Amino acid sequence: MVLIKKTSGIWIAACTAAAVMLPAMASAQTTVKMVYWPGPESDAMGKVVDYYNEKIAPETGVTVDMVLFGRDSHTQRQEAIMAAGSSEVDIFYISSDNVGKYTNYVAPLNPSFAALGMGDDGSQSIFIPSATETLSVDGNVYGLPLDVSNHFLFYRDDLISQLLSDPDWQAKYTALAKEHLGKDLKPRDPKDWNYDDYMATALFFTKEYNPDSPTEYGTALQLKNLIYNVMLWDDVLWAYGGNWFDADGKVSIESPAAKEALGVYNKMIELKLTPPDSGNYEYPETNAALETGKAAIALQWSAAYHELNDPAQSPVAGKIAATHMPGDGHPTMVQSVGIGLNAASKNKDAVIKWMSYLSTEDAMRRYAEAGGIPPVESVLTGLGEQRPELPEVAIDIKEYGYALPVTAHTLAIEQALIEQFSAVWAGIKSEDEALKDAQAALEKIVGG
Repeated sequence: MVLIKKTSGIWIAACTAAAVMLPAMASAQTTVKMVYWPGPESDAMGKVVDYYNEKIAPETGVTVDMVLFGRDSHTQRQEAIMAAGSSEVDIFYISSDNVGKYTNYVAPLNPSFAALGMGDDGSQSIFIPSATETLSVDGNVYGLPLDVSNHFLFYRDDLISQLLSDPDWQAKYTALAKEHLGKDLKPRDPKDWNYDDYMATALFFTKEYNPDSPTEYGTALQLKNLIYNVMLWDDVLWAYGGNWFDADGKVSIESPAAKEALGVYNKMIELKLTPPDSGNYEYPETNAALETGKAAIALQWSAAYHELNDPAQSPVAGKIAATHMPGDGHPTMVQSVGIGLNAASKNKDAVIKWMSYLSTEDAMRRYAEAGGIPPVESVLTGLGEQRPELPEVAIDIKEYGYALPVTAHTLAIEQALIEQFSAVWAGIKSEDEALKDAQAALEKIVGG
């Protein structure tokens, strides 16, 4: 509408000869309305939208209007439009957490694969396959994965380097691991860690066991009752060969793998290797623990890398390194957010034209340069000089990334798991009791 008003304003002031042409030009443009998440994501996407509207829209005949509902009301307002079957907006903002819930409201993109640069099966696109998979249900792709999150193992590079080179530190490390973990371990490069290495390192850097430790605690676990925290724990579960479901699609959270994964967290809690207030920890508190020297290592979202190494805000900038997650296969959950085509839209062809541009390296490079993290290998590796973590993101989501099971109940499952497990971490429930209750809760959620 802004463009129309500006155009109308110019038309009024223009000469009579131009008055015939301008209305025709305006009517030739179709405006598609795209809902996006307000914040850094919309700031980055806004740069792409502005460029597209100025440089490309005149050729395609499609103009994009980004719609922001506000963080507090975003989900409620978008789902109200869906439930009403309204064409008020043409594009919804979707994620790997809710795509299973939205399949009745978002049209599959499969019929438009050719226009989006994809093969018949959705492959051959610029997007890393594990990211596209997170927005797929039963063989149908419901969205373009425009931004991606994954997990890293973060560590104080200066401290780990000394541990790997100092014989006295190494001897102390081995002695502590044998005494408190019952295992004969030696320090290893973080890229080779399993969760025994993680626990042993956290033990070594906890002052209660090693008075010479430069940090008070070895690690900072995110134990708050919050679904994003159970996503970090899911990586531990997957590393032990676990899953929410078995091969037949039946709930299988009450498993030996889940008990081992819970045991990793519980052992560190029992040994007090994480701060006593970790029950309130999520993303910002974990960053703060690393920045203040309270902890030496942590499992954290990849987005933290830039903050932890920002000289303007972090006291440990330049001392924080990151690598793939510990464990067998180094699994990291890939969480994708992107856009889906409103099944009720009256501008489907126009939406596909806009999506076709977003499916190019040019669009995704602009998005990344503005602060986004698109799951496009060439873009992420190409920006490595400016943002050293991005090539590692590309490697991790390509080589080690997995998609959580996509169902209509994904968010409810995550909520049920964190409620049960946070009770264990708070000492309210036993591992066996929580796993039994989690099994029952998930069976109820999915209907058996």
